[in-house]
Amino acid sequence: MEKCRVGIYDKKPETLTFLENFFKGKKEYSATFFKDAAELDMAVHGGSDWAVILGTSDCLDEAAPFVSRSSTIVMVEDEMGTGLAKVIKNNMESYILAPFNQEDLDYKLKLVRNRHRIANGLFGKVRDLEAIVELSYLMSSTLDPREVLNFMVKKIGETIDVSRCSIIGVEHGEKRYAEVVSSCEDPKPADLKLDLKKYPEIRKAHRLGKPVIVKDALKDPLMKTVAGIVKDMGIKAILVIPIVYRDEVIGSLFLRTSRSSRQFTEREIKFCQEIAKAAVNPLYNAFLFERLVKEKTRLERLSITDYLTGAYNIRYLYHRLEDEFQRARRYGNPLGCIMFDLDYFKKINDTYGHKAGDTVLREFCNIIKKHVRKTDVFARYGGEEFVMLMTHTDTAGAMIEGRRLRELVKNHHFKALGDKTGITVSMGISLYPDERVKGADDLITLADDALFKAKDQGRDRMVLA
Repeated sequence: MEKCRVGIYDKKPETLTFLENFFKGKKEYSATFFKDAAELDMAVHGGSDWAVILGTSDCLDEAAPFVSRSSTIVMVEDEMGTGLAKVIKNNMESYILAPFNQEDLDYKLKLVRNRHRIANGLFGKVRDLEAIVELSYLMSSTLDPREVLNFMVKKIGETIDVSRCSIIGVEHGEKRYAEVVSSCEDPKPADLKLDLKKYPEIRKAHRLGKPVIVKDALKDPLMKTVAGIVKDMGIKAILVIPIVYRDEVIGSLFLRTSRSSRQFTEREIKFCQEIAKAAVNPLYNAFLFERLVKEKTRLERLSITDYLTGAYNIRYLYHRLEDEFQRARRYGNPLGCIMFDLDYFKKINDTYGHKAGDTVLREFCNIIKKHVRKTDVFARYGGEEFVMLMTHTDTAGAMIEGRRLRELVKNHHFKALGDKTGITVSMGISLYPDERVKGADDLITLADDALFKAKDQGRDRMVLA
């Protein structure tokens, strides 16, 4: 596997020592330490894919204009609030908070490598897709591959007397199931899958990559295992023509006639073979489009969620905070903000280990997400601190919600802690309208101040700003 090139620009000796130790002996990376931003700029513009690691000690501000935000990891060395502010100001997607650990950095680098791999793969596929679209345009008046396939099965149904005509697709490596992509009975079948154990004729065609012709389904030895099904369905002849893309079977044209019908003629078989050849690009295009949509959805989800807990990340929180604050101010609606802190969380890590601590964080987030409204925004602020924005929520509503969530957490038995009693949380609550809230950030500041008071007063309590 080709090594991932990593460019590092940091000024803090302790962080550089951590990074040197991390990359020592790691064969999958080729790490280069740069003394200034100009050298880094020249390297990353050399045409190769780079992962970039920046420190927040002025390095981020210097290098941000020329590095890609999706392939850059920021080491937040400053005070958390200041460091995160720099990350958000420079529109960076990935960061690690001090104190640093190798597992976190390793995970972030793997995300960057995956993004590079996906981007390179998609770039090549998009070039193929452009050629496929041109061919599809010549075949039909639509660029929608599914419409092209629908047109094909419709045309076959109009030309040949068949009881069923379908185009089915198989994902790479799939042996058990096939998807009905288009059918003359239903042009848009919804998630209809075929269990290939019940279709020996399709399995044979896919295995050999050649057409399979069953002249009499009740007498052909190939159909012996499904003779009862065939008889009940009144099937006479079957034709399966594999659809092959670059020596790989990606689907097939599947036709059946009823018991009263005659067998397929040579002319009909040749006609269907030509249709199957024409279906290659549209079928591949349909699969490619679905993969692109799924990958885009997955990457969009990754960009706004915290990798450990599944809650929204701080970048998304500030984006939504600004939107919701402006909306609340425009229409005069109340807006509530709760900041959570898990009490004595360091003790959990020290006693049960960091893996148990991570499990507790995930379980805590699952509790909160399960019991709040879909319109509420629940995000990880940093470490064991979380923030929730509540639209259309006044003081009474925020207090009621805070008490409810605090009791839910307190009464929950966390699996990672065994039979021990549950954990407690401290909460700080702020609200708009409030004369102290001039901008969106003031909501966070006031909630943070209230949270500090809650912890100072003994924890396991809720304080209203």
